[in-house]
Amino acid sequence: MTVYVDADACPVKSEVLRVAERYAEEVVLVSNGGMRPSHNPLVKIVTVATGADAADDWIAEHCDSHDVVITADIPLASRCLEREALVLGPTGKEFTTSSIGMALAMRDVKQHLREANQSQTYNRSFTKQDASNFLQALDRALVSTKKARPKT
Repeated sequence: MTVYVDADACPVKSEVLRVAERYAEEVVLVSNGGMRPSHNPLVKIVTVATGADAADDWIAEHCDSHDVVITADIPLASRCLEREALVLGPTGKEFTTSSIGMALAMRDVKQHLREANQSQTYNRSFTKQDASNFLQALDRALVSTKKARPKT
């Protein structure tokens, strides 16, 4: 199992590293740059070429059914679900095949409203409760994924 993190602007990188270390799982932080190297042998830093979706493309090409992906990017979440990865948002919300359609639709509606009104919308601030919810969700995800993967 690998935990892939869409690391650009991810507010829970340190939480991911802490939980993954407890379970001795590999973490891959994927970004367009600016990541500090880690001394932890279980942490890999992948720097992709600059471009709007370069990190997303890399993650979507490498994840599979035994992996966990951390992202707030709804189209990336959809692509990872197609590859049967378990996908969590930074607030602990799990994206599922039954919820991703509505999430994509809401994203499109909000984008349309922003373009029609030529106004900026703002996401709510990330809270301590969000971090706590994420830690619990990641812990559950790693336990369930570990149980589901075949023994070697």
